Amino acid sequence: MIPGLADRAIQSSRGFRVLMQAMARPGTIQRLNLTQPPALGPAAGSVLLLLADPTTPLHLAGDLPGLAPWLQFHAGSPLTGPEGASLAVGRWPDLPLDLLPVGLPDYPDRSATVIVELDRLDADGPRLTGPGIRNHASLSLPAIAPFRANRALFPMGLDFIFTCGDRLACLPRSTVVGDA
Repeated sequence: MIPGLADRAIQSSRGFRVLMQAMARPGTIQRLNLTQPPALGPAAGSVLLLLADPTTPLHLAGDLPGLAPWLQFHAGSPLTGPEGASLAVGRWPDLPLDLLPVGLPDYPDRSATVIVELDRLDADGPRLTGPGIRNHASLSLPAIAPFRANRALFPMGLDFIFTCGDRLACLPRSTVVGDA
């Protein structure tokens, strides 16, 4: 079995700090390399170990060989279809965004967080504005229309964590995605 976190208490606190900074400052690229999971990069695996637990239904999208047993061993997350997921992970073309929960008007927090493994993650692309962004930011998003549609659902909607290797950036549902 591929190791998870070597020192869970210290690595978790450092990892959460990085993840929360990325979520609080949408479009900023952070580095996170706590583990090397099967089928994904270190940032995606690190985020999974930080967010997944036995009470977090998880959807694995696409072909991610060896990831399910690794997560079961290290996090104990129950695997589910997209409709019941609190957390989903996969590559962009494999993610069933239209099936993931976006919350309810009275309970917008009942939505999924989506970890998207990308081949490229750079500070260029569409203009991002909104809470946590001074003036504007840019991020190499895999598309524009799905994120604009997601923002239109606010306060409901999906929250995104993009990863590539040991880098990550977040796009919460409150972020406005403009033109490139």
